[in-house]
Amino acid sequence: MDYSTPADGPIDIEALAGAVAAAKRNYQACRYAEVTAKLPVLLRRLRAACASLHGDDRLRAHALCAEAYHVTASILLKQEDKGLAWLAADRSVQAVHASQSPLMIGSSSRIITHALMDGGHHRAATDNARGAAQRMDADLTTPSPDDLSIYGSLLLRGAIAAANTGNRHNTAELLDEAAEAGTRLGHDANHMWTAFGPNNVLCHRVNVALRFGDAGTAIDYARQVELDKLPINERKATLLLDTSRAFLMWNQHDKALHILRAAGEIAPEEITGRPAALRLVRDILATAPISVRREADEYAATLGVIA
Repeated sequence: MDYSTPADGPIDIEALAGAVAAAKRNYQACRYAEVTAKLPVLLRRLRAACASLHGDDRLRAHALCAEAYHVTASILLKQEDKGLAWLAADRSVQAVHASQSPLMIGSSSRIITHALMDGGHHRAATDNARGAAQRMDADLTTPSPDDLSIYGSLLLRGAIAAANTGNRHNTAELLDEAAEAGTRLGHDANHMWTAFGPNNVLCHRVNVALRFGDAGTAIDYARQVELDKLPINERKATLLLDTSRAFLMWNQHDKALHILRAAGEIAPEEITGRPAALRLVRDILATAPISVRREADEYAATLGVIA
């Protein structure tokens, strides 16, 4: 929210690139407090670079700025700060268009889709993701791993948005297209910071099944995921939280709690720093049978959660 004039001074574009990459890695490792502490200074430095550099360096600065705002929006969405999340997502897209990189434009379309969805604009989110994917698809005759990863990730984001509209046909269509992209990629990787691949598609099938209230289907898909092949902790923890919710829907509180604790071991800040995860803890605590109640109470107490 700093609107001051960027300070003059030498700009080290390689240092900025390293700082943005570190922010992305820390976000994906669920080290949210570390990312948040460093983002304000990084965003100011990037704004100065975009204002003072020229030529290819300026285009690169805009691309880095887009990535930094993407991380910013992602963290704000996890914190459920919808207003600032939308502002950061919009700035990501504005910066990426200034970078003139079609691949980066596709990448930033993901965060706008997420922000639209989080604001309840699910049809607009679906249309945004599908449209961005279609624009990429026209150029995917000989796609690179980066191309396939961005394309597939857009389809997955669109599938989640479509599920929120209740449209099972659109959701299944988008998931199947993403699965085909995952098959073409052939492995789970983190190209363009997407964590995209066949197992990531399965993770999204879990989430979609939950949104439709199909807990059994969600658990079936979760059992198919090879957790060790997911390349980032954020994706592993998200899958485990979704699986915990599915078991809670099935009234299997012991399994829900066990899986929730496993997510916390992989990514502590995914539990302690997210309102949605803390609500899940409260839901388990509020409905746990006597056989699970003591363990649930003890775990909730370590998080400062009161029923």
